[in-house]
Amino acid sequence: MDVVGQIVAGEVSSILIREKSGERIELGDLLVVDDKDGYLILKVFNLLYGCQVPQAARELLAGMELEGHGGAVDFLEPELRSYVLAEVKAIAKVTGRNELYAPKTLPGFFKSVRLISEENLSFLTKPPCPVYLGKVRSGSKVLDVDVFLNGQDIFTHHVLVAATTGRGKSNLVKVMLWSIVGENNFGVLVLDPHDEYYGRHAKAKGLKSHPKAKDNIFYFSPNPLPGTNTLVVNLKSIKPSHFEGIIDFTDPQWDAIKIYYNLYGENWIESIVRGEEAKGIAPRTLDVLQRKFNNALGVYMDASGVLQCRSRTFSDTAGESTINEIINILERGKMVILDTSRLLDQAELLLGSIVIEGIFNRYQQYKSTGELDGKPVITLVIEEAPRVLGTEVLASMGENIYATVAREGRKFKVGLIAITQLTSVIPRTVLANMNTKIIMGNEVAPERRAIIDSAAQDLSDEDREIASLDKGEAIVSSNFTKFAIPLYVPLFEDYIKKFEETQTKKKESTVFIG
Repeated sequence: MDVVGQIVAGEVSSILIREKSGERIELGDLLVVDDKDGYLILKVFNLLYGCQVPQAARELLAGMELEGHGGAVDFLEPELRSYVLAEVKAIAKVTGRNELYAPKTLPGFFKSVRLISEENLSFLTKPPCPVYLGKVRSGSKVLDVDVFLNGQDIFTHHVLVAATTGRGKSNLVKVMLWSIVGENNFGVLVLDPHDEYYGRHAKAKGLKSHPKAKDNIFYFSPNPLPGTNTLVVNLKSIKPSHFEGIIDFTDPQWDAIKIYYNLYGENWIESIVRGEEAKGIAPRTLDVLQRKFNNALGVYMDASGVLQCRSRTFSDTAGESTINEIINILERGKMVILDTSRLLDQAELLLGSIVIEGIFNRYQQYKSTGELDGKPVITLVIEEAPRVLGTEVLASMGENIYATVAREGRKFKVGLIAITQLTSVIPRTVLANMNTKIIMGNEVAPERRAIIDSAAQDLSDEDREIASLDKGEAIVSSNFTKFAIPLYVPLFEDYIKKFEETQTKKKESTVFIG
């Protein structure tokens, strides 16, 4: 690889490289400099001008040029006297035995540097239980080096996908999920508020297009497609604990709920909606509860006294086995996609709360009986995570099952893939438990600062790079990587096309011996 610059100054945290004339070093570029017993990988985090001509003289020459005195700057010999300087930091030391270490020394003074090549990243191998993220990115250049992380590690210790709107968060998650369909190492529950993961329409590309989808992806919807499942949950499946941290009930309302639950058991919601008597419950409290269940669940009594549900997702007659069916599918290492596009936020989050509490309790039991090691990891994909993990939500309504999983789930092989635009509203204690963060473009300074402060590696110098990340570009900071990996995530449709081409080539190259 051709030389692009030379080390001229600096310190451990900021090495200065003079760019070679005719080359173009970019923000975020990965560079390589040979070192004793191997090489160092450097990353560019800032660019600035350098010039041998004093500032006052430069301003004078620029003024002469602007005012029509042409040729004033011709004598400067730009390839010698004016140049670009790149500030870089060493992020990894690779030995001749392809072993990776944190760098602890400076590279040689006046050493030449070159752009990184695929051969310099041969240590990035496919781990057990691989989850595909994309390819290594150097600046805006995409290298033909795949990035995989061990799903057993990252899913049990939670994943945070952070970016502003339109930078490719959902696209990234679809690529990740596609790569594990049929592996049976992971049970994945997707709460899909936009009905975009499965690929509902015939021409839409979604997870249903995977060749192993038929036996490994289960789609539940209030309006199911042929061959898929109806999303309907019986009201008897709902316990008062499922509402904790989801709907804001006052203390008198919680007291009323507990009284109804003790009196009527699994029929407690129906009894409240019907207005059945319970000693010590004020009529106003009952009216408020009925209104809240109507607003959140769409459950109400019609004029003829028949219980109705507007969303058709909750019922007093159907769906008694739905929750257990979903949990059993997840426990088999399959993927469940819940189409919640017709539900209000509270109903969607309640639905997730019912399922995730069920699996969490079941896995707790498995741990106590010594059966947990033989079970697949369960992970929940949730969009707009601050709805259940935000500081204000947790402060006003108390901890919910989502926050419990974020803090304790790794002990029971239950994790979260939390997607958010607003990292800053998630408590630091929750962020600290999310050990893999995939950072995409964000121009909002407080949001960048929040994600940088909680990253597994020191990203304090990469604030401007994060702000400039384009759609599909990301940085992966994880406890399970030696350094923060710059990433390019392919467009989901392109990834599917490449996957299909690879599968076709495998079939064509198969030799049958008969």
